[in-house]
Amino acid sequence: MRPMRRPYLTMISAVLVAVLVTVFAAVPASAQVTYQPKFKGDPARSDSEAAALGYMRTFLRAQRIYKKKYTHYSTTLLDLVKTGSFTRRMAATDRGDYTVKFKSHKETDKFEITLAAKQLDASHRSFFSDEQGTIRGDEQKEADEESPVLKAD
Repeated sequence: MRPMRRPYLTMISAVLVAVLVTVFAAVPASAQVTYQPKFKGDPARSDSEAAALGYMRTFLRAQRIYKKKYTHYSTTLLDLVKTGSFTRRMAATDRGDYTVKFKSHKETDKFEITLAAKQLDASHRSFFSDEQGTIRGDEQKEADEESPVLKAD
């Protein structure tokens, strides 16, 4: 037995597709939402960067608190859990669009942290800091101690 044809469904589908194509064609490609700074002097260029920089500031604050309490910097991200606002979830190195790279220099009581963008571009820069607390950013390569100091655009 043959299934019943429903030509009206095909016609409705075709009309719906035509309407959607017309609507999306009318929206210009430049209509992307621009980043709204989260605070005065916010150096981020996107929500993704704002989240990465928030992580970096929380990490640096936790390290300062940890050093004050134990007289040396933490050697692992897990050691920072419950220090300041640093949570267990923050010890995970996958941060969405970014990967955390933490390196401890235990013998000299120093550290380096890099938030490497999974895809570098103008709104996904890489960030770096060390025990000095200065955040540096780079959109061409993974940020390091030679990268420019991060400033609001």
